[in-house]
Amino acid sequence: MPAEVIRIFSDLHYGDRSSRITHLRSLQPLAEGASRVILNGDSLDTRPGPSPEHNAQTRAELEGYFGSWGPPVTYLTGNHDPDFGSLHYLDLADDRLFIIHGDILYPDIVPWGLDAPLIRERMEAAWRASPVARGTASLAERFAVQREVARSIPQRHQSERNRWRYYRRLATDMIWPPWRVPAVMAAWAAYPRLAERFAGHFRPQTQFMLTGHTHRPGIWQRPGGFTLVNTGSLCRPFGALAVDFQEELLQIRPIEPRGGEFRLGGMVAELRLRPPTR
Repeated sequence: MPAEVIRIFSDLHYGDRSSRITHLRSLQPLAEGASRVILNGDSLDTRPGPSPEHNAQTRAELEGYFGSWGPPVTYLTGNHDPDFGSLHYLDLADDRLFIIHGDILYPDIVPWGLDAPLIRERMEAAWRASPVARGTASLAERFAVQREVARSIPQRHQSERNRWRYYRRLATDMIWPPWRVPAVMAAWAAYPRLAERFAGHFRPQTQFMLTGHTHRPGIWQRPGGFTLVNTGSLCRPFGALAVDFQEELLQIRPIEPRGGEFRLGGMVAELRLRPPTR
């Protein structure tokens, strides 16, 4: 009997105009060869916005499509879909493989975003109201606070239905004021270090951590043996990676648009887990 193949990717952002997904059926080739699929956060946007009917429609379409996709699909939450299911992370392979969207690595979720000051303010208020202190909170307790705040942050350009106004608002949200680009660069640079520290605190057995969130795909191998894999996004302008986990091996491939469909490209890397230590 062939071994189970668990396929992981993230950040579909279905329903957002910046997403490359115009029809969910274009994802069908990504089901091929997978026994199970994990969508690691930001599959869509469920936060409050001026078009609740659009939120409801994209949610119904996504759940309906993946409900009959073929391989069973597990949804993890992200900062854009904080209430899309109740799973915020997964531990596989005796805690050596840690799958988490990644926004929780930043205390203000999106430190480069225009909403970062509002998020910091609400996070501080939420922790003051919490029965546990931030420094001693478990991972589940941290997520309880973080997802509560994420649910309260309204959509920005994501909610704009007019095409031209959308792209104007997207440009404004992403590159203005001028400090935004350096803030993105700084957040990207800090991400592997933050991931290693976070895993070391909450999941010290972690060898590989799979995230999304920053939309910057890549593989970062840290000196102590910890490896971060960011699967990027199916949004423009960057690309996406898919990770297949099978029999202690991680196989990493790009997700490539071809002829109106998304397919797996050639092998980027094969990474093998080390035996567990106790």
